[in-house]
Amino acid sequence: MSFQKKAWKKYILFAAAACFLLSGGIWYVKEYTTVGNSVNGHEMPVCSVETDEKQAALTFETAWGDKKTGEILDILKEEKIRATFFVTAGWMREHPDLVGRMKAEGHDIGTMGVSHENLSEQTSAEIRAELQEAEHTAKEEGFSMELFRPPYGRYSDTLIRTAAEEGFFTICWSIDSRDWKNYGKRSLIKEVVESEELRNGAIIRLNSEAKFTKDALKELIENIEEKSYEIVPVSEMILRDNYHMDVKGRQIPRMT
Repeated sequence: MSFQKKAWKKYILFAAAACFLLSGGIWYVKEYTTVGNSVNGHEMPVCSVETDEKQAALTFETAWGDKKTGEILDILKEEKIRATFFVTAGWMREHPDLVGRMKAEGHDIGTMGVSHENLSEQTSAEIRAELQEAEHTAKEEGFSMELFRPPYGRYSDTLIRTAAEEGFFTICWSIDSRDWKNYGKRSLIKEVVESEELRNGAIIRLNSEAKFTKDALKELIENIEEKSYEIVPVSEMILRDNYHMDVKGRQIPRMT
C-alpha cells in the first residue's frame, strides 16, 4: 500500500505540474505569436514597434482638401522632420504638387485606398482592386508604396492578408491625437504628450486637414523632442521580418 500511495502521489504532482506548464503555454500563445501578424488566430495591423531606439512616428491621414496640408509640409520642413502621409488615390490625382513635395522632402507616402471607404467588410477581390489602383496611381507619380492604413482604422483578417499579398504593411496607431474631434490645440497636444503609449516605437495618428492640427504641430514636435524622442517615418521604424506581434499590435523582434 505504501508503494501505491507514493506512486499516486508522484502521479498527482506530475499532473499538477503538467497542467501548470500547459496553462502557461496557453497564456503565452494568447499574448504572442511567432508567425507574421497573426495573434490568437486573427491578423493584426502594426500599431507600434518594440525598439531600443527612442523613436516615434507622426502619421497624417490626407484624403480631404489641401488648405492646411501645404502649411503642414512647411512646418515639417522648417523643423527638419520627416513624417508619414496616408493618402487616397483620388487625392493624389487632385494634388500632384503636394504629392511631389512629400516625395521630394523625404516623407513616407502610404495609401488608404482609392476614396477612403471602409474596406473591412469587402471581399479580397474588391480590396485587391482598391490597392492595385492606388499603387498604379502612385507609379504614375513616380514612386511605389508599401504602407497601407485601413480607413477609419477598421480592419479584418481578409483585409490585412490581402494587403500583405499585395506587398503592403497594414499600419494603424498606438496614439490617436483625436484632432478630428476639433477640441482645440491644447487638447490635441495633451492627448499625445501625456499618453501612456508615448514610448519607444509609438505611432501617432494625425489628420492633415483637421481644424487645429496645423496650429498645434510645431509645439507638438517640440514637446515630443523634449522627451528625447527622435521623430522618424514609419518605414524607418517597422520590422520587416523576424518579428511577432502582441495583442496590442506591437511588433516585437523575434528572439534568435
